[in-house]
Amino acid sequence: MSESMRMWTEIVFNTVYLIVVWGLVIAMITRHKSMPESERPLRRILIWMFALLALGDTGHVGFRVVAFLSGDLEKTISLFGKEAGLVGLGALSTAVTVTFFYMLAVWLWKVRFNKDFGWFAWLLIAAGVVRLVIMAFPQNQWNSVVPPFGWSMARNIPLVLQGLGVAYLILRDSVKTKDRVFRWVGISILVSYGFYLPVILFVQVLPVIGMLMIPKTLAYVAIAIIGYRALFVQPPNLQHSAVIQAVNQS
Repeated sequence: MSESMRMWTEIVFNTVYLIVVWGLVIAMITRHKSMPESERPLRRILIWMFALLALGDTGHVGFRVVAFLSGDLEKTISLFGKEAGLVGLGALSTAVTVTFFYMLAVWLWKVRFNKDFGWFAWLLIAAGVVRLVIMAFPQNQWNSVVPPFGWSMARNIPLVLQGLGVAYLILRDSVKTKDRVFRWVGISILVSYGFYLPVILFVQVLPVIGMLMIPKTLAYVAIAIIGYRALFVQPPNLQHSAVIQAVNQS
């Protein structure tokens, strides 16, 4: 694939992705209060998860689109009197929000399966805190289009622990309880990391491998769609009951 083709593939994908993910978030918020009371805490967590993801990715992929269209991935803007790279600033925004995404995912698991926080769940929360601390160091070079390998690894190890850890918890308990919805959520998290790990390890020496972020992102979209269909769309039997009730009252 030529450089120009790769650029336009990313621009189109990023634009469509942002439209889809924000559309799902808005749909979740719109339908939230009209759905059964019993699963309201679960729906609220899911809304926060994907609102944060959409917000961070608006900076990440949105700024990349702006930089691509300007013809310079090194494009900078003035921020509080200092020059900041658009691509690096976007990478920082999504790095922060995805950390909170997985902290909330641990809480989602707790609420869904009515579990207490054991040592492993607290370890996953602590991994998120450690990641945020690591990201605060200037050695991360957030202005760089390609991050330094050592610091990229340092801040991504806690994220990998978070993601794989919460996938394990969700899959373990969804199998036990025969929860098909959350089994697919756990599988989708694993799929996302299957595409993300090669990017972490090799993007510095082979930038084109960054294209694996596209299927990785699609895995997150799959989680959002699964969650939306399961928690925000009224089941047919409930719809039928609501119609019967309305007819009887008329």
